Amino acid sequence: MQEKPRILIIDDDLEAQKLISFQLAGENYTLIKASNGHDALDMINSGEKFSLVLLDILMPDLSGHEVCQRIRETHLSTELPVIMITANEDVASLEEGFQSGTNDYIIKPFTRAELVSRVRSHLHLLEINNAYSRFVPQEILKALGRDSIIKVELGDQIQGEMTVFFSDIRAFSEISERMSPRENFEFLNQYLSVVTPPIKENAGFVDKYIGDAILALFPANPDNALHAAIGTMKQLSKYNQERLQDGEDELDIGIGLHTGPMMMGTIGDKDRMDVTVISDAVNLASRLESLTKRFGCKIAISEFTFLKLTDPAQYFHRFLGRIQVKGKRDVVPIYEVFNGDAPEIIALKNQTKDEFEQGLTSYFSKDFAEAIVLFKHVLDVNPEDKTARFYLRRAAELVVTDVPEEWYGVEALRSK
Repeated sequence: MQEKPRILIIDDDLEAQKLISFQLAGENYTLIKASNGHDALDMINSGEKFSLVLLDILMPDLSGHEVCQRIRETHLSTELPVIMITANEDVASLEEGFQSGTNDYIIKPFTRAELVSRVRSHLHLLEINNAYSRFVPQEILKALGRDSIIKVELGDQIQGEMTVFFSDIRAFSEISERMSPRENFEFLNQYLSVVTPPIKENAGFVDKYIGDAILALFPANPDNALHAAIGTMKQLSKYNQERLQDGEDELDIGIGLHTGPMMMGTIGDKDRMDVTVISDAVNLASRLESLTKRFGCKIAISEFTFLKLTDPAQYFHRFLGRIQVKGKRDVVPIYEVFNGDAPEIIALKNQTKDEFEQGLTSYFSKDFAEAIVLFKHVLDVNPEDKTARFYLRRAAELVVTDVPEEWYGVEALRSK
């Protein structure tokens, strides 16, 4: 059932509030009232969702113009329309209102028919804009400095540092082959509806879906991206329990995170445009996701992301090694974050973390015999530690091999 539109009425005159409420009473709206700008902004900034604001201009302390300006600092005009109510028809005053970000005016005295008509019109436009935002997120419009999709132009671009979140379902081709085309779409839509909410809840947005893969961006800070990755794994765990109850196989996914500079903008031609990101950071995040398959972990993050976390110690993590992407000279240290694992796995990885990392130190120092002993100790405690098993196998291969002088234990990623 569709939720009723929520309209915020901001007016210091209680009689005016009652009049507006009375005139909208039969329109199936939820009406919320505020007697001053401060209270209204507190409600909006607390995360309360509103569909429309009816805003009186002449109020003490904060005027309607000031309130509207502050609303526009966090909400585009296409996200939260504002209709100002005034008795002043002066052109300069009206211009000031539009400059502060209002969508429309209602001049006092007004009839019920006029009020209802304008409210309906802006709620309809909001529905249209919300539909567009499913294809072009509002966050992209904000980043490009546009307040409406109709103002986006070919070649619009912005450059900045973001954290890239890339996830993928493992062995999806095998899963897909067992389903009809309709079943494939139903499965993907159900899966994506389960695992994507943590992205938005942590100030990120989905840039695009690539089949079963998710490419999301986090402009604020890497902690948001990591919280989203952990939240996604926890959501998947609940979803897998439901799948098992229905007699279906569990799903396994990997997530890669990398922070770096990138350019976001529009590409295409005048008749067909798309918004995309262009950056090596996207490629590396994708490669990190693929690396989770090789190492048998769930979340892999680059050292660039790890060092930018507010407090890395608050996360359960361990060093994974160093990688080098094909065509790149730089070696990238990477880490596993395992807060999203099952509680019993988290306990075992924490219990064996010191020996695991000592094993890596021996491995990178070419003391493969010692590395084998340490990784075997880890597996004695946690037989399901696929990363320890990976390095045990590598060390066993290298202990009987002539290792080149320039060998540093770097994992080369030649392909996804």
